[in-house]
Amino acid sequence: MITVNKLNLAYGEQVLFKEASFNVNSRERIGLVGRNGSGKTTLFNLLCNKQTAPNGVISVPKNYRIGYVQQHLAFTCSTVIEEGCLGLPVGHEEDVWKVEKILFGLGFSYEDLYSDPKIFSGGYQVRLNLAKVLVSEPNLLLLDEPTNYLDIVSIRWMERFLLSWPNELIIITHDRTFMDSITTHTMIIHRQRMKKNEGGTAKLYEQIALEEETFERTRAKDEKQRKEMEEFIARFKAKASLAGMAQSRVKALNRMTELSKLDKIRNLEFSFTEADFPAKVVLNAENVSFAYPGKDKLIEHFSLTIAKEDRVCIIGKNGKGKTTLLKLLSGELKPTAGEITRHPGLKMGVFGQTNIDRLHSSKTIEAELMASTGETNPKIIRSVCGAMMFSGDLATKSIKVLSGGEKSRVLLGKILLTPSNFLLLDEPTNHLDMDSCDSLIEAINDFSGAVLVVTHNELFLNSIANRLVVFSEDGIEVFEGTYQEFLDTVGWQNEIGVSKKKKKPEKEADKQIVESNKEKKVSSKAVQNEIKKIEQRIELLEKEIADNNQKIAEASVINNAKVLAELSKENHDFQIKLEEQYSMLEKEMEKI
Repeated sequence: MITVNKLNLAYGEQVLFKEASFNVNSRERIGLVGRNGSGKTTLFNLLCNKQTAPNGVISVPKNYRIGYVQQHLAFTCSTVIEEGCLGLPVGHEEDVWKVEKILFGLGFSYEDLYSDPKIFSGGYQVRLNLAKVLVSEPNLLLLDEPTNYLDIVSIRWMERFLLSWPNELIIITHDRTFMDSITTHTMIIHRQRMKKNEGGTAKLYEQIALEEETFERTRAKDEKQRKEMEEFIARFKAKASLAGMAQSRVKALNRMTELSKLDKIRNLEFSFTEADFPAKVVLNAENVSFAYPGKDKLIEHFSLTIAKEDRVCIIGKNGKGKTTLLKLLSGELKPTAGEITRHPGLKMGVFGQTNIDRLHSSKTIEAELMASTGETNPKIIRSVCGAMMFSGDLATKSIKVLSGGEKSRVLLGKILLTPSNFLLLDEPTNHLDMDSCDSLIEAINDFSGAVLVVTHNELFLNSIANRLVVFSEDGIEVFEGTYQEFLDTVGWQNEIGVSKKKKKPEKEADKQIVESNKEKKVSSKAVQNEIKKIEQRIELLEKEIADNNQKIAEASVINNAKVLAELSKENHDFQIKLEEQYSMLEKEMEKI
């Protein structure tokens, strides 16, 4: 068991930890949450002894191994498999199969194992870093935003892997769905202290909200009582007959502990500036193909029409062309074949992780927003800076000293200042904390224009998507439906137990009915009546699913994990029944 007791740490006036204490018990899987800048990564560095705190005690058992997956990339071997084997514990250097198993699960092919790590994309280099730590079999595994560079298939593999993790782990991630699916406890850094609860994020946030509401009521009541006592003392201390009572109240007042009002905690305040759009269709891509010079075609014969209120999410494995497609649709790249037609009244707000490099490092935040958007009103600029949590003097910080997450907020600020009717967002949640992700989801749901998002965040997908562009092993296809409908009817390839097309196994009784019907001559009228009944059942089931999807969206906004789980299970059951009805419909249609 790890014990952290009365930890204190500050950088100048910024206090990170104040008398912070918590335990990590045997086999606990802890999700660590807190706003950006609250000290989550710093806590990991303290646990690994990479940093020290001036006050407080961190007790770690003897021979207890802590494995920390960091973002720093430094490879010394000439092949992926050799680099991965560096993580094997002393005396287990021959257990190469363990390294292979983890690398395959993270998306590496057999051929990749014998390639130079330096030729891979940043995402795959991060996966190799993860594999090196996993094979060391630590007692405590620390994961800092491990999903940022992973695609959905790899994330779902990691979820299964971590669920079977036999030891302790602490994970930092903005993906609430992923965190809640693997953790046994949630711990938050809140107001410079630690609070740990059994259960998921929603339960912890609800408890904190209730505690702070109770505290504020108590504080207000005490403040009122204190004011009344002070007025009594001031009024009657000079009267001899009431001097004793006044003195008694003075003593009672001195014994009272004055509760300080809780500081208001700022959240990101997303609100997109909307531009009018009179037409129904925003964009039309017809038979589009694209290849980078000297490379095979990445996108081939792809067509898509995006309507005014569409919420389209692009999903799939890394390296398949998701970001490239977004750049094609935004006009940053031109197709090598086919045509993309954009409405003349289209005004786009584009967010891309690679756009961080286009920020001018010599400018301040407010100067960058002014120069890139054309907005000259300093009040408006400062208002947007405040919404992106750069209030006051923080707006004058230089771009070159900002973290990756802060630069992402500057990019989002530029979009907020730009009137738009079509948002194109590439992994917008990567550097946001959970509260900021929730704010972004709410802002997108309030936006009246079209939205196109590349994301692997399953909470995000469940909350906003009504159509999907899916990059799979077989190419690109458009799925007309929600993400849950996609999981229920198609699923992900390369997942254990998941086939390309899910179908409910036909029961023996159903087979006998089919054979019996072949031997009978069923009247056309009876068949038509049966078809009508089945179509009515299908219509009812689809309405139930649609109603539930609306409830899921509402529950996602308020982070009601329990309701989300219940509704998702209910929709899954409805979907199975729906498939049964469609199967019955096909059989009846064959009789006509």
